[in-house]
Amino acid sequence: MNKKIIPVKEGLWSAASSDSKPHLIGHRCAGCGELFFPRKENGICTHCYSTELEEIPLSSRGTVYTHTVVAMRPPGGYYRGEVPYAIGFVELPEGIRVETLFTDCDPEEIAVGMEVELLIEKLHDDDEGNEVMTYKFRPMTL
Repeated sequence: MNKKIIPVKEGLWSAASSDSKPHLIGHRCAGCGELFFPRKENGICTHCYSTELEEIPLSSRGTVYTHTVVAMRPPGGYYRGEVPYAIGFVELPEGIRVETLFTDCDPEEIAVGMEVELLIEKLHDDDEGNEVMTYKFRPMTL
C-alpha cells in the first residue's frame, strides 16, 4: 500500500518552500475590502456581492482570540485525533479570525493574547491509511 499525504481540504494553505513558511490562503473583496478564510469557492463576496475577489496570503503569526479544551471526541467520527485538545480562534494581523486547533503545548496552557504561529501537521490517518494534514497554530517560542 502506498501511503499518501493529503490535505484535509484543498486550497487552505500554501506549502512551505525553502525560503518561506507556509501561510493560509484567503480572499479579499476588491469592492468592499472584506477578508475571507477559507477562500470563497463561489467567488462572491457575502457582504457586497462583488465577484472581484483576489487571493491573498494571510500572516503565519497571530494571537489567541478565544479557546477551549475539548475532553471527548465529538460524535460522528469526523475527528480522529488525540484528546484532550485545544481549539479556538486566532486573530491575524489582517484583522481576520481563523478557527484552528492548537498543538505543541499543554491544552490547559493556551491563553487569550498568546502569540502563536502556523504549522502544517498531521490530523489523522484516513480509512486507506493516508496521512490527512491540516493547519494548526502553536505557541511562539522565545
